[in-house]
Amino acid sequence: MNKPILLFDGVCNVCNASVDFVLKNDKSKSIMFASLQSENGKELLEKYGLNSNELSTVVLIHKNHSYTKSSAVIQTAKIMGFPWNLSVIFFIIPKFIRDFLYTQFAANRYKWFGKKETCRMPTPEEKTRFL
Repeated sequence: MNKPILLFDGVCNVCNASVDFVLKNDKSKSIMFASLQSENGKELLEKYGLNSNELSTVVLIHKNHSYTKSSAVIQTAKIMGFPWNLSVIFFIIPKFIRDFLYTQFAANRYKWFGKKETCRMPTPEEKTRFL
């Protein structure tokens, strides 16, 4: 598949809100989705040498490359087009700083925003965008 694939924590409320945001704002409608907990998600993590038990990062698979943490967020925004693609400016911040902030947020996301009991199920309209 040549389309970008965004892997997300399917029970995380913040992650699900982020998926809703991307679905709404991805002008080309090219970004596909899979939860990290799904079989497709686990297979992709394994294919790219990522830990399939690691649920504290979003992962973007694009052009045969995997991006995690802050790089995945910025690359996803870049794909979404204007004005979201302007977020590439954040690449001037060193990766270790961006990823430290991302990790701190990810570590507290359930406490701050809660989580679902089960993974997100796409609506009938969304099904074509989910693996």
